[in-house]
Amino acid sequence: MSAENDLADAIANVREDEIMALLEQRLEGGVPADEILTQCNRGMVELGERFARGECFLPDLMFGGMIIKAVMARLTPLLSDSNRKSSVGVAVMGAVQHDVHDIGKDIVVTMLRGVGFEVIDLGIDVSPQRFVEAIQEHGPSVLGMSVLLTTCFKSVIATVEAVRQAGLRERVSIMVGGAAAGELLAEKAGCDFYGKTAIDGVKFAGKVVRMET
Repeated sequence: MSAENDLADAIANVREDEIMALLEQRLEGGVPADEILTQCNRGMVELGERFARGECFLPDLMFGGMIIKAVMARLTPLLSDSNRKSSVGVAVMGAVQHDVHDIGKDIVVTMLRGVGFEVIDLGIDVSPQRFVEAIQEHGPSVLGMSVLLTTCFKSVIATVEAVRQAGLRERVSIMVGGAAAGELLAEKAGCDFYGKTAIDGVKFAGKVVRMET
């Protein structure tokens, strides 16, 4: 395996000690933080692909996200100004109103950031109006809603309607995911995409920004 790929492979397979050792090795060897970040991004994408193939499980994704947070804490002060300011796109994410579960959302947020998105994480129990305000403030390409409770279906529908009423629907692609989500809900609410897994959502977001460029 090449030196360029071993860090990505360690991340894809969630080998924490190896990841941190390789990170320090790269930095001591003078490898720019921007290049190291690119390798980390590849690893996060592959970790998501492994999850989609059933080769790893939810705890692996969660642990991988924790490791990437530690890696980013080390790299961020060393990144060039251009790298810190640029991103592949902007995404707004949140669990819909009355839903207070955030594990799935947090995984998608981590993976989106891992592949270069600037993510505005609104947290849990996010009202339709708060989603609208975030679109107005940040101009995202993608809006992602998480819903784990069937009792919150109305919140998904209300959020899309609020975006439409604000005249913003054509400016943003909307995706929904979570244990209670499905194709039927996405269609009824007027979403552009339903993601069964975290990597599905990341892939959709990537397609959206590629179409815009």
